[in-house]
Amino acid sequence: MALRNHSTITEFIFIGLSSDPHIETLLFVLFLVIYLLTTMGNLMLLLVIKADSRLHTPMYFFLSNLSFVDLCFSSVTLPKLLKDLLSEKKTISVEGCLTQVFFVFFSSGTEACLLSVMAYDRYAAICHPLLYGQVMSNQLCAKLVLVSWGLASLNAAVIVLLGINMDFCEAQTIHHFTCELPALFPLSCSDISIHINILLGASLLHGLGTFIPIFLSYARIIATILSISSTTGRSKAFNTCSSHLIAVVLFFGSGFLCYLMPPSGSSLDLLLSLQYSVVTPLMNPLIYSLKNKEVKAAVKKILGKYL
Repeated sequence: MALRNHSTITEFIFIGLSSDPHIETLLFVLFLVIYLLTTMGNLMLLLVIKADSRLHTPMYFFLSNLSFVDLCFSSVTLPKLLKDLLSEKKTISVEGCLTQVFFVFFSSGTEACLLSVMAYDRYAAICHPLLYGQVMSNQLCAKLVLVSWGLASLNAAVIVLLGINMDFCEAQTIHHFTCELPALFPLSCSDISIHINILLGASLLHGLGTFIPIFLSYARIIATILSISSTTGRSKAFNTCSSHLIAVVLFFGSGFLCYLMPPSGSSLDLLLSLQYSVVTPLMNPLIYSLKNKEVKAAVKKILGKYL
């Protein structure tokens, strides 16, 4: 698609996280370690789930898709960030920026859908354990994952079309470390009021559309857990969904704040973006590895086999 509205400029310039070369060097080392840990952690989860037949269940099928999305999510932002931390001029082409916008929304949108699907899976497992195998069939699981990817693609396509239809004239400096649509709004020399409303509407629709099923699922889950008479039974039921609940709080907490607050280019904006695009993909494999006995047992089995 020809970007006719962007003919006056060819690239954007990132402000980045710091202008001090010494701090940038430290940040490069920090984010390189985070990227390597994120990649290794999510690849480990994918390989463990693939290798251990005991983990071939709906819950771990969804978790493997979540790990793959986290790999994509971190790869959308961190390699470019690492390159910029070593560069004097932090630039990106207009086409490259809009491509990054698409994949940021695609990855985050898919993760939101998968977290919603995983909440329904936990609801079926705890509230209807006798019917769990029938409810969460292989066909339904595959369809839920395909719908998650499809809805996220549609939402990302709508968002990137907003960027394509914006006019960028003279301002080139993005007060951010990556391309996100709210950070591009101050650079536009055209009327973007409708763009802001569409972005807000799309974010609310996709965000609430995935968060409300999570809320309703956990409302039923908590009611079911409280009705269990034994303390051991309640503890066991809660442990089956505690990892997912932590992942939901980490992702949705920062994501909602980042896209529902007006863009200001402040340190808070950067911290929230780092939280959901960098920290969350790192934390998810740690959460599911450290708090999940089945995953820990599978890791020990594989390590014992090869070492």
